[in-house]
Amino acid sequence: MVRRGRWAVVCAAAVLVMVGCGQREAQYGSDFASAEELPEKLGADGTTITVGDPDAPVKVHLYEDPRCPYCEEFETTGGGPQLREAMLERWTRAEYTLASFLDDRVGGTGSKKAVNALRAALEQGKFVEYHEVLYANQPEESIDGYTDAYLLRLAGKVEGLRGPEFDAAVRSMKYRGFVTASQNAYEKAGGANEPEGPGTPTAEINDKRIPLQYNALLLESDTFAELLQKIHDQPGEWEDTTL
Repeated sequence: MVRRGRWAVVCAAAVLVMVGCGQREAQYGSDFASAEELPEKLGADGTTITVGDPDAPVKVHLYEDPRCPYCEEFETTGGGPQLREAMLERWTRAEYTLASFLDDRVGGTGSKKAVNALRAALEQGKFVEYHEVLYANQPEESIDGYTDAYLLRLAGKVEGLRGPEFDAAVRSMKYRGFVTASQNAYEKAGGANEPEGPGTPTAEINDKRIPLQYNALLLESDTFAELLQKIHDQPGEWEDTTL
């Protein structure tokens, strides 16, 4: 059985052995050529957005708020690009629970508007591309910058997303119910000890949460990639770990 100390070292210092990628294509099928090809759908719970091969053996569940600067760091220079690469190679899939608590904390409506717009993009089959564009162009957290006009302007960077249906959904907050339900799901994920939610970004890999004290690894690109690889290669050790 793997003990806490060993995986603490893995999480904190990434003392891991990387293996070659040559067998993945044969094992999981041809890679997706680009992010645009990744399957995406809304889960049966009505709040979880799933991206990637549904049969991928490694599942990463992310809790994010669109205004969160640490989520932006994860998605642009941290583990996010590595996660997308693993998704393209079909051995990892991602799930997203989108929170909007920062509106209440710092003022404004930008998180709610961005979550609504992301749900509208999912309806058009463009969640992956729009999600990437939003974080690549995230306003300062203290500025309520995700206005309708800005969200529509960013949508123009995603080929095929803008149109009467999407634009109307953004302007009217069509998916207001989804925004509320998604925030409630985020809060519920915190359990009794964290009634306001687990914080963002938070990641659960194969249903095991990375503890707060090791959360910095999400912002370290190579470390996060090595952790995913380790879990893929030795899933039993991860399942048996108590962090």
